[in-house]
Amino acid sequence: MAIGVCGAALAAALAAPAQADAPSGTADGVRDGAQARTGWPGWQLTHTGTDVRFRGLAAVSRSTAWAAGSQGTVLRTTDGGRSWQDVSPPGAADEKLEFRDIEAFDRRRAVVLAIGEGEASRMLRTEDGGATWTETFRNTEPQAFYDCVTFFDRRHGLAMSDPVDGRFRILSTVDGGRSWTVLPDDGMPPALEGEAGFAASGQCLVSSGPKDVWLTTGGGSHARVLHSADRGLTWTAVDTPIPAGEPARGVFAVAFQGRTHGIAVGGDYRTGEASPQAAARSTDGGRSWTPSAEPPPAYRSGVTWLPHSRKAALAVGPTGTDLTTDGGRTWRTVDTGSYDTVDCTRDRACWASGEQGRIARLRY
Repeated sequence: MAIGVCGAALAAALAAPAQADAPSGTADGVRDGAQARTGWPGWQLTHTGTDVRFRGLAAVSRSTAWAAGSQGTVLRTTDGGRSWQDVSPPGAADEKLEFRDIEAFDRRRAVVLAIGEGEASRMLRTEDGGATWTETFRNTEPQAFYDCVTFFDRRHGLAMSDPVDGRFRILSTVDGGRSWTVLPDDGMPPALEGEAGFAASGQCLVSSGPKDVWLTTGGGSHARVLHSADRGLTWTAVDTPIPAGEPARGVFAVAFQGRTHGIAVGGDYRTGEASPQAAARSTDGGRSWTPSAEPPPAYRSGVTWLPHSRKAALAVGPTGTDLTTDGGRTWRTVDTGSYDTVDCTRDRACWASGEQGRIARLRY
């Protein structure tokens, strides 16, 4: 009960009226973006000691978080962001692996995904806080390009690849990422021409509960969200109102609260390109999507529900952070700092990461 009350208080604090924007903070350990004046609690940048881009983020608790990024980099904190350890897999920097997603079970165990064509797509696992890593999957299909990974629990998980022979390819694990198997594709609907996933935030494949999982797409004639209720064996595809039609447009991230309430964000990731209708919401598990009445003003690549709130969520992108307090119907910008992905935990910790080594924690 105490946690629920605190979650409600956090949502109320985030709903405070905005007043004025301020330039983004650039120094580690300072408040970022517009947060110093908007009345919302605000991102506080942490000192990471690197300038790589972190598109992969796994928030475990108020004290522990993992981040994965370019140049084969993996960082971990166990003290709430006061310090970060470089726990990158040996040789990953030399091979210039692009880590775009990471899923962590606790402070010691995590699975990280490297993206790219052919053998550049790999999965690695650690069981000792990153002191050692084991490669558990290396793609050998030239057409495959893996984008995201998600876990239902500590044993069962899925990863998704762009279409191979006209259908999205799904990997499955039943042992916590120690081994992976390609699932049959007869339950996967055909991909649209040019359709693919976006490895922008680690949120193009997300799960909720023991069996439900959603996959987001773009690049085709329609931006779609695919849903499976049986851990990836069969899928249904639904069009969303988020614009598509070009390789840079579509749904980039989705977040679900339980099996029913979902929020999708995206747009056009090209700098300077307009992104109207950059968000949509679902109240029926993704069977239908309604455009936000007041969407974020620009492309957004990451989204998460606030802990212990049924209506509050955050969306992030290169031009700012947006808040909804009505389940995705309306959004307002509360911060102008650049972030690619965002994640929250049940003990009321929220983290965000992005370019130039930026990792921040929500302070309140």
